[in-house]
Amino acid sequence: MTATLLISSRDNAFVKDLKKLAHGSTEYRKQRRIWAEGDHLLRAAVQRGVQPALGVFSESFWPFAQAEYAQAAIKNIVLSDLLYDTVSSLESPARMGFVFDLPQVPTLQPLAASVILDRVQDAGNVGAILRSASAFGFKQIIAIKGTAALWSPKVLRAGMGAHWGLQLMEGADLNLLDALAVPLLVTSSHRGSFLHQMLSKKELLMPCAWALGHEGQGVSAELEARASQHVRIAQPGGEESLNVATAATICLHASATAHLV
Repeated sequence: MTATLLISSRDNAFVKDLKKLAHGSTEYRKQRRIWAEGDHLLRAAVQRGVQPALGVFSESFWPFAQAEYAQAAIKNIVLSDLLYDTVSSLESPARMGFVFDLPQVPTLQPLAASVILDRVQDAGNVGAILRSASAFGFKQIIAIKGTAALWSPKVLRAGMGAHWGLQLMEGADLNLLDALAVPLLVTSSHRGSFLHQMLSKKELLMPCAWALGHEGQGVSAELEARASQHVRIAQPGGEESLNVATAATICLHASATAHLV
């Protein structure tokens, strides 16, 4: 039976650690745990066979917690409403959250469809790219040093549960890419083949690895030099460039569906 503990003191050591985990972008690396708030992230994890280590509920919500929430974790912690509000990083706290063990770093799969994040710094962009990657079958994510922390609370929320279906490697060195055995495609706003022309000529191969760069600087010169091909997205409306998460969605969808056209 799931154990339950009630905490009301803000000086409690567990609460102090949980606040750091919920509000710090890289605290999960120190604690080796992840904080995921709300039912959507829990459902996404459970659907992929990932069980939380702890459930954390506000005191007023706990009596009404559905069995699927109350029994999701091995142990539950109930916090006073005031205390829970200090832990939550949401403007409107979800009244429940879950602590997961940080997954082990996976081994790079040379032939896997991959996404390479080269210093993409905005948490919202990173989370959105992970969501698109999962949707379009790119299960291996390689984050080069300087990319936003993949398991931070903000990236988790933006990813909407995609994390649980991906193999995530962060803090990677460019030399790791030498092990990839799939074509490396680099997005560019000013050079290379147009994506729609590659589609019409059936030149897009799958699996492949898409490299997406820093919001302002783009892909580094060192990574560009490793590219099998540079790819542009036609913009008839005339804008200078696209948001990196938008560009990622377009490119990943094109690769994933190329064999369908």
